[in-house]
Amino acid sequence: MYPAQIVLPMKEELTENGFSELLTPDQVDEQLKQEGTTLVMVNSVCGCSAGSARPGVLMAVANGEKTPTHLATTFAGFDIDAVNKMREHLLPYPPSSPAIALFKDGQLVHMIERHQIEGRSAQMIAHNLIAAFNAYC
Repeated sequence: MYPAQIVLPMKEELTENGFSELLTPDQVDEQLKQEGTTLVMVNSVCGCSAGSARPGVLMAVANGEKTPTHLATTFAGFDIDAVNKMREHLLPYPPSSPAIALFKDGQLVHMIERHQIEGRSAQMIAHNLIAAFNAYC
């Protein structure tokens, strides 16, 4: 497990911008039972998370005409039980962190895996998410 002093500032980057933390398996299940769309960021200490994933997610939420009903995050290597439960909902995709998922009425409708984040700019990720928001939100 990663040390809190490393993880907390990375968590706050999202929670200070309206994302709810999913800390337990029950919170994951409850979040995904809600009607509407839910954007979930599986956060991580990975450089691509800091360099493009988190900024891209925040850019998309701030600039999309349509945006998800709910925003949530859980942290790989820290919120271990919650992340494991989230990964059950992300099947058939393999474990990936960072990862960004959009659910509609509890069903996974859009997924961005780590290999789709690495080497891409925050703007590219934001454009990808805004297109998904327009299609599903």
